[in-house]
Amino acid sequence: MMRWPVVASLCCGVALPAQAQENCAAREAVIDYLSDRYQEAPIAMGMTNGGEVLEILTSADGATWTILVTSSDGRSCMVAAGDSWRSAPLAMSQLEPTS
Repeated sequence: MMRWPVVASLCCGVALPAQAQENCAAREAVIDYLSDRYQEAPIAMGMTNGGEVLEILTSADGATWTILVTSSDGRSCMVAAGDSWRSAPLAMSQLEPTS
């Protein structure tokens, strides 16, 4: 899967060698690209200790997935991508508050 160079060139207009391409763009552009190209949509998100938003996107059938980190200025960076996503069920003990 060659997502990194494609996203960088489509979203950012960059024409650099694959090793030098940045994997970041405006969040809306990255989300639109992943939706159009891979039919991915956000399924989970959380705040990092550094204040960025981490998002997991997957296709409906789990064929592809991407992890994005978005900074406070709205710039999203793809930090990982792959295929064969499977969700794991939460154990009941994970859902109960701790004392």
